Amino acid sequence: MKRNGRATIATHAILPGSFDPPTNGHLDVIERAAKCFARVTVAVVVNPQKRSPMFSLDERESMLKSCTAHLPTVSVTHFRGLLADYVKDIEADVIVKGLRAVSDFESEMSTALMNRSLSGVDTLFLMSDQKYSFVSSSIVKEVFFLGGDVAALVPEPALRIMSAKRAGAHRST
Repeated sequence: MKRNGRATIATHAILPGSFDPPTNGHLDVIERAAKCFARVTVAVVVNPQKRSPMFSLDERESMLKSCTAHLPTVSVTHFRGLLADYVKDIEADVIVKGLRAVSDFESEMSTALMNRSLSGVDTLFLMSDQKYSFVSSSIVKEVFFLGGDVAALVPEPALRIMSAKRAGAHRST
């Protein structure tokens, strides 16, 4: 990374995602990013390609704040719009994205190049721990709402909120 023609060390990372819901894979990447950077901003984004989120932006932000409370250098927020613009607004040095498989890299590479083109900020890819390589928010939601046990796949604060939401859905049917 270079600023004003000089090499610098990245100190502020942004880790964007929809986190609907946050999984242990997400938390693993957040924790490892927190070991690498002085500050990590976890940013819940509105992804127009993902229809009908299970949780509102505020719910996802609240879950992530609970899940990362043990990480003093991590802050959680949300935003709408282009990541490249938000990266500039908060003066992040690097974008961090978690990858589970080669297919994730293939879909993330063009986004990373576009973000660099728009913001001048590079994307660092962190591989998820292999025990989470099959875990996605979509799969977790499907298994959960079909009655499966996802306790080993999501942080406890997220599971609590998911369970409350499911209980409310059962009461309204």
